[in-house]
Amino acid sequence: MFIRLQALSLFILPDEIYFYKDIHIIAMITDILFILGVSIASSLFSEGVSWLFVYRTESYKKAKINIDRLTEQVEKAKESESSKSSLLSKSKGKDKKLERLEDSLKQANQQMTFSKMKSMFAVAISMISLFSYLNSLFNGVVVCKLPFEPIGFLQGLSHRNLAGTDMTDCSMTFLYVISSMTIRTNIQKILGTAPPKTSAANNPWASSFTENK
Repeated sequence: MFIRLQALSLFILPDEIYFYKDIHIIAMITDILFILGVSIASSLFSEGVSWLFVYRTESYKKAKINIDRLTEQVEKAKESESSKSSLLSKSKGKDKKLERLEDSLKQANQQMTFSKMKSMFAVAISMISLFSYLNSLFNGVVVCKLPFEPIGFLQGLSHRNLAGTDMTDCSMTFLYVISSMTIRTNIQKILGTAPPKTSAANNPWASSFTENK
């Protein structure tokens, strides 16, 4: 079991209570570094499994090239449509061409997602086991203090399994989830395994964001 540095407080004399705070801070820093290390290791493991089952295969490489090509064609078709929108007949022709390209791009993305299912399943099982271990290790432990108080719906995650009402107390779950998302995204960029870019029309999150701007 992970030995926390708070055990050092047993060797502090009663008239040296001010050292408790320093030891508590050291324990938090140790916990943070441990969780970040696990996040990096798990992200590398996930990418390793994905490379073994997906990224190194010829089918994935061809699918990625196809998606990049279709995405570029969709963007060009949109630019051409907007520049020639005054001509109704040509605009209609572009609409049909654009719809065909977007349908092809959507199908290509679906096929790539399906090809990743094997690695996603293996990674999911591993991550569930790892998270269960971390959850038992840091159950009820405040791993760090947040410089802000999370908004309502995030408090269930940031204050998970923690006692008290101080919402700036951060649980392992919140730190691990946030760090894993950030670290894996950057690792994918460094290794060149980031998902291929898709147009906003095929990305519901991107399209809704664009509409709300």
